[in-house]
Amino acid sequence: MAGAAGAPQQQQQQQQQQQRVACQVFPERRAQGGSGQGLLSSVFSNDQGCQRLLLKTLETNPYVKLLLDAMKHSGCAVNKERHFSCEDCNGNVSGGFDASTSQIVLCQNNIRNQAHMNRVVTHELVHAFDHCRAHVNWFTDVRHLACSEVRAANLSGDCSLVNEIFRLHFGLKRHHQTCVRDRAILSILAVRNISKEVAQKAVDEVFESCFNDQEPFGRIPHNKTYARYAHRDFQNRDRYYSNI
Repeated sequence: MAGAAGAPQQQQQQQQQQQRVACQVFPERRAQGGSGQGLLSSVFSNDQGCQRLLLKTLETNPYVKLLLDAMKHSGCAVNKERHFSCEDCNGNVSGGFDASTSQIVLCQNNIRNQAHMNRVVTHELVHAFDHCRAHVNWFTDVRHLACSEVRAANLSGDCSLVNEIFRLHFGLKRHHQTCVRDRAILSILAVRNISKEVAQKAVDEVFESCFNDQEPFGRIPHNKTYARYAHRDFQNRDRYYSNI
């Protein structure tokens, strides 16, 4: 009986912790009780640029189109009005996945252009996909967060050769793996009040298995062409299983 009584209490504590972290990084969530303004209501806000960039991403980006199909196939269809919110954020954060509301926050004060929006939405949809398909303890097990951050850095195109050249990072052996590891650590530190050493240890513990988990792409989509091929293969795979 003690265990049964403790489970709801633990779940409530985890939800409260989720909301505290969300409010620290996304201050508009504090004022609105944990949920952003949503797509349609914020169309009439001062900054409509975020909305235009988002809509173009959802309609045209092959990474995002595959992830949206995969979410729907997994029983977690994404609703534009419900699951995306353009907000002002603290620091240099570009976006985040608020697990307490299953909502993707897009930091309109930090997202610079269409390419940046594409990467942020893809990155956060990987987190949403992981949240859909597995029981992720985002706030009680840093290794779970580390795994999803490794996957997001690996599959979002954030470590593409073009992006790394712009960062003046290139020419290193096993460079993609190094980039994924470094970006995952930075992402953890942006949303958790832990030391760099703890973040590094968590990433190193899960890196091999999570780096090799390439679902739903089935490969590392190094560029949009790879992403289009992955989307085509996913659609063909879906048709195959639906006909069995």
